[in-house]
Amino acid sequence: MLLTLTRWLESYFDIFRVFNYLTFRGILGVLTALLISFLVGPAMIRRLSRYKIGQSIREDGPQSHFSKAGTPTMGGALILVSIAASTLLWGDLTNRYIWTVLSVTLAFGIVGFVDDYRKLVLRNSKGLLAREKYFWQSVFGLAAALFLYFSASTPAETQYIVPFFKSVVIDLGPGYVLLTYLVIVGTSNAVNLTDGLDGLAIMPTVMVGGALGIFAYASGHASFAEYLGIPFVPKAGDLVVFCGSLVGAGLGFLWFNAYPAQVFMGDVGALALGAALGALAVLVRQEVVLMIMGGVFVMETVSVVLQVASFKMTGKRIFRMAPLHHHFELKGWPEPRVIVRFWIVTVILVLAGLATLKLR
Repeated sequence: MLLTLTRWLESYFDIFRVFNYLTFRGILGVLTALLISFLVGPAMIRRLSRYKIGQSIREDGPQSHFSKAGTPTMGGALILVSIAASTLLWGDLTNRYIWTVLSVTLAFGIVGFVDDYRKLVLRNSKGLLAREKYFWQSVFGLAAALFLYFSASTPAETQYIVPFFKSVVIDLGPGYVLLTYLVIVGTSNAVNLTDGLDGLAIMPTVMVGGALGIFAYASGHASFAEYLGIPFVPKAGDLVVFCGSLVGAGLGFLWFNAYPAQVFMGDVGALALGAALGALAVLVRQEVVLMIMGGVFVMETVSVVLQVASFKMTGKRIFRMAPLHHHFELKGWPEPRVIVRFWIVTVILVLAGLATLKLR
């Protein structure tokens, strides 16, 4: 929106040329989303508290969580408002990638909103049934996958270059649709499972989103892509603005979500942010790297799968409680220790993911 204005002003004042630089608009995306979060956050928290839209706590969970009952939830709406507003202000609105990732984020946010609304406002403890939630996730995930497949204009958009190898290219064909669907829906649910402690999910999301912004910038630049041996995806660079907005919105939310949390993001935030990361990874052709950088999300998901499978087959549990962060809590780790250590693990994994840019 503002990009169009600054391009018009550029013809009169050279100083506005700076807005053509992706890095500059990426920084503006961070700062704008952060500012919106700071301005809107307190009012949103007060309103959620006034309407008693508070968190319910599992009775079989750690004892330390009982004090969190009633903490305002659905704060993820703050993240979505900040991301959308900042992206629309500074992004190139003629770029289909911007609209794709923004649409996926908001669509999955709607699914999460309906689930939260039923649980917290209508007092329906089940919220959206699992099959209903998965159905709508599948609808939106498949819609995005099909759109990207049929609108692809270059082979690189649907091919896969295996990390660590410069010349191993897999032509996915229609398999691209399945891969895209699995990455978007899978990442959405993985982030949702991780969102169980104050700030646990949002900081890894910020770090992974920021790293994907680096991949987007490199993938959208022909010279950098050729030098690094990664797919050149024309116009992917503008995703830097979305990634910057995600980082700013996430940090702004963390201001209120840090231990002890004043607000929780709820499914409206977790499902949307996970889908956003999945869509970004698909667009810059870095699905495997996403699994590396988002290793915490992967571990949390695997812990749930193993726990359920073990209990159904043997009647025994592998972990004291799943997802994995609850296991460490029940082992006696204080909540802040679990959170910070998971953050540290994410820092290491994100650096490992970025290292794949040169390890080819």
